[in-house]
Order: sequence, then structure tokens, then C-alpha cells
Amino acid sequence: MIARMWEARAEPAGFAELILWVTETALPEFDHHPLHMSSEVFSSTDNRLVVISKWRGNPLSLPEPPARLVARPPHVWDFAQVDR
Repeated sequence: MIARMWEARAEPAGFAELILWVTETALPEFDHHPLHMSSEVFSSTDNRLVVISKWRGNPLSLPEPPARLVARPPHVWDFAQVDR
């Protein structure tokens, strides 16, 4: 399993719209992909949005968000689960 973490810092005036874009436009594209297991969306008080999606193989990338909604380009990291 691969977990992909996508993090974006929103423009303050665009935070609510960025959440809508992620939840209603970007993530629904994953729902029917056979390797997609689940996705969760988190927000912070400093206008950051984090999406953690879990995949059975190579993860898909979220599309680029509308530039007017983000203060900088999103960052992306992939993680593998550690056996313990």
C-alpha cells in the first residue's frame, strides 16, 4: 500500500472554494479507479489543506488546483507503511 499526501496552502479568500474543489472535483476522479482504496481530507487553521489517499499500487496525482485558490504550488509525498 502507498499513501500519498498532498498538501496545499490556500489563499485566505479561497480556502472554502479550495475545499470544494478538492472534495467535489478532484477526489471523485479517484472513486472508480481500481487501485484507489480511500482518501481523507484535513484542514488546518492556517489555510492548509491535506489529502491523504491510499493506493494498492502507483497512486494517481490530483490535478493542479486553480491558481487563484492557492498561495503556492501543492507539495506531494508518497509513503509506504512500516511493518512493526
